[in-house]
Amino acid sequence: MAVRTALPWVLSVYIAFVFVQSLFFKFSAADESVYIFQTIENWLGLDFFEPFMRNFIGASELLCSALLFIPVTQVLGAFGALVIISGAIFFHLVSPLGIEVQGDGGELFFLACGVFVASLAILYLRRDRAARLFRDLGYVT
Repeated sequence: MAVRTALPWVLSVYIAFVFVQSLFFKFSAADESVYIFQTIENWLGLDFFEPFMRNFIGASELLCSALLFIPVTQVLGAFGALVIISGAIFFHLVSPLGIEVQGDGGELFFLACGVFVASLAILYLRRDRAARLFRDLGYVT
């Protein structure tokens, strides 16, 4: 099997692993997860952010993880993952959250960077499918 064929699936496993392993923490309102979303809520001044966005992001990560393993929707899963993880990286870099969260040594941030790169790589490797999908949706002429 060619690298170009296998690599998107390997990258999909990585993204899904990162997303799915965090779901328990998001959906069970684990202290670290609540801390992350509460910190962003306080910084933004939006009273609904925690718990609404914690659960919404968790559900979105679950959906993207599933989409990554269906050939026809893999690029949608990668694009969704890219959008979600871009938000995570943004908040790590510009909010009081910071790169290191509660003494994790930056683990969450570096996992997010890995998901960012993996998502971009899938979109690049599947660029023909992505272009066709966005053209069919009317976003590209």
